[in-house]
Amino acid sequence: MDWVTGTFLVVGAIGLVLLAVSLLFGELFQLGHADVDGPFSVPVVAGFVGAFGFVGGIVAALVPGAGAPSALLGGVAGLATAFPTGWLVIRLTRALMRMPTDATLTRDDLIGALGTVTTPIRPGGYGEVKLTISGQVLKYNARSARALPLGTPVLVIETPSETSVVVEETDLRLPPAVTA
Repeated sequence: MDWVTGTFLVVGAIGLVLLAVSLLFGELFQLGHADVDGPFSVPVVAGFVGAFGFVGGIVAALVPGAGAPSALLGGVAGLATAFPTGWLVIRLTRALMRMPTDATLTRDDLIGALGTVTTPIRPGGYGEVKLTISGQVLKYNARSARALPLGTPVLVIETPSETSVVVEETDLRLPPAVTA
């Protein structure tokens, strides 16, 4: 390997290390930074430098002989690849940063949820219920003032903890596809 190829590969490795550091500690570098999803963010610079170095190194290795011709061709090929790579990283970073997500489920969201008893509940003891919340079926420990047999439709009236609920029997039923 000649010195031109080696230099390009070192530049590519620096870009790769910079990308790894930004993935591991990215929030530390970009805390409060206005350009977090713009053209000068750490992932964009890392992608640009990495593409420039590795593509430049590949092209320089394919050109016979070392020196100015391989450095020039490697640099041109590296830049020709680095700009689209940087643009792609900008687009991906923006998409990830602006991706809408559902709200985190809280204890208050459980009150009023419908479910079905999956493990019979004894009076004063615990059983288990499957609850349907925002289309998602979740299993919780459950208490009730009275005994509730397997398959009883229930309504959550209280949430004493993050993993348990207090339920009562209800006439409301879940659609058949949801209770499975």
